[in-house]
Amino acid sequence: MAIPKFERFFRVAAGIDVDKSDRRRFSDFVFDQIYDMLIIGQARAKANDRDVLQPWDLSITKGLQERMHEFEKIDEEIELEPILARIAARPQLDVTLADDTEDRLPDIAGGLGVALGRSFKIVDGTLVNPSSEHWERAFRLFELLL
Repeated sequence: MAIPKFERFFRVAAGIDVDKSDRRRFSDFVFDQIYDMLIIGQARAKANDRDVLQPWDLSITKGLQERMHEFEKIDEEIELEPILARIAARPQLDVTLADDTEDRLPDIAGGLGVALGRSFKIVDGTLVNPSSEHWERAFRLFELLL
């Protein structure tokens, strides 16, 4: 991921400063979250006797949908979507991703990024530069919810 765009994304989305060492944490977070969504989506598709995972099979909550819309506005300025498309998970599944599903992955990744950035401010309202401990706390929040 282009470091300046990555840093700017978190600055705009959540008012925090991240550095290039946080890039790997973010990439791993996005991969893990999308992987989990795709596994659940696969189960839904199979339960409905389909071998193609459609967008409606994904667990997109109201909050994530709103963050995805916020990401779209941020992305107009930063143009991060092509970068997120490369890090969005595409694990080996027993179903095929529909084109519409595949096309949504960068926006989902962006929405997750917005939510992650804002979760830092919930963990510590005065936070400017998250430490490893802040990243771990934020990850644990997401593990509880997603």
